[in-house]
Amino acid sequence: MTGSGASVTATAPQPRLTGCLSAPWPEGLRNRAQFLNAAKGARFHAASFSLQAIARQDGEETAREHGEEDGAGPARFGFTVTKKAGGSVERNRMRRRLREALRRAAPLEAKPGFDYVIVARREALATGFDRLVSELGRAMRLIGDKPARSKGRKTPSKSR
Repeated sequence: MTGSGASVTATAPQPRLTGCLSAPWPEGLRNRAQFLNAAKGARFHAASFSLQAIARQDGEETAREHGEEDGAGPARFGFTVTKKAGGSVERNRMRRRLREALRRAAPLEAKPGFDYVIVARREALATGFDRLVSELGRAMRLIGDKPARSKGRKTPSKSR
């Protein structure tokens, strides 16, 4: 309507902010090979999840992509929730709870240059959220100190 006197100004669409505003979403693992590589690393088992972690070997190229000088690159995360854990609704709820717990715990605890995989368990639904966040933070602190798993069997002891 021309002549109504109302002026309409166009504004650029604002980016949609989701979740916790204090921590951006960390980079994720993209393909099966990255998940399998993390499974070779150290593990931490908690009641509601297992955490697998390994230091990346391709740290230099990842760091260059992100403009970092130390060669480590950002920590990357992946989630695995098997069908054994429940139906699709429950699996998605477990994944959402763990993703939000990660968002709150990761900025302080994740080590640059590491790939982490969180394998959810059914107990993730019943565990209190604050406990889930603290368990995840504790797991990331402790797993960085563990060595990667060995590829072969342990050497058998000599028995007579």
